[in-house]
Amino acid sequence: MYVERASTMLPGGALWSVSAATAGGSVLPDGCMDLVWSGGRLLVAGPDTRAHDSAPVPVGSPVSGVRFAPGLAPRVLGVPADEVRDGRPELADLWGSRRAAPWVEAAAEGGPRALERLAAVLLRGAGGAPPDVLALTRMAAAGASASAMAERLGVTSRTLHRRSLTAYGYGPRTLTRVLRLQRVLPLLDAGAPLADVAHRAGYADQPHLSREVRSLTGRSPAVLAAERAVSWAQVAGA
Repeated sequence: MYVERASTMLPGGALWSVSAATAGGSVLPDGCMDLVWSGGRLLVAGPDTRAHDSAPVPVGSPVSGVRFAPGLAPRVLGVPADEVRDGRPELADLWGSRRAAPWVEAAAEGGPRALERLAAVLLRGAGGAPPDVLALTRMAAAGASASAMAERLGVTSRTLHRRSLTAYGYGPRTLTRVLRLQRVLPLLDAGAPLADVAHRAGYADQPHLSREVRSLTGRSPAVLAAERAVSWAQVAGA
């Protein structure tokens, strides 16, 4: 069973856990990064550019974590997002064992709530969420072009791309594609016709929707919708 609740300390973040009842499954690109406690290891789940299958959850050993809003984890962890793109390194590999040890202990003893508290302290020490990152996330979520983002932020396209790589793990165009995919998912879950999904999510037409969804998830919109319906049914019946 998958359980998620909004973080009260990290803006836009969430705490989550997965039990063996929902073993496996597919993780889709969402622009986020996570701290993941799994099998006695504390992992940093980097930003994904494609879907990947999650590992089965061992019986009696649930997986849990903290999800950071897009662009926020590098501010907390001090690790550029593009260094962990599509990766799952241990925090100790990024920070060193000594610095990571209190976080590993906190995850083992207190779970996501303990990690949330530690992350909130680091975020406050770093001055909170960067205003330019918050603005870039909002513009990308609204479907703005890279040139419009650069103009709005008063930077060159090259500077925008560099900042986007550091904050999100990929450039602004890919960020826009990933966040647009997130607009698709609730529409698919609601059973909306694909032509309507394409229009409401900001695609040029249904073929454009199909190409983009397949590129990011490896599935057609129809297959993705069917898989998600099964997953939700499993959660409801757990």
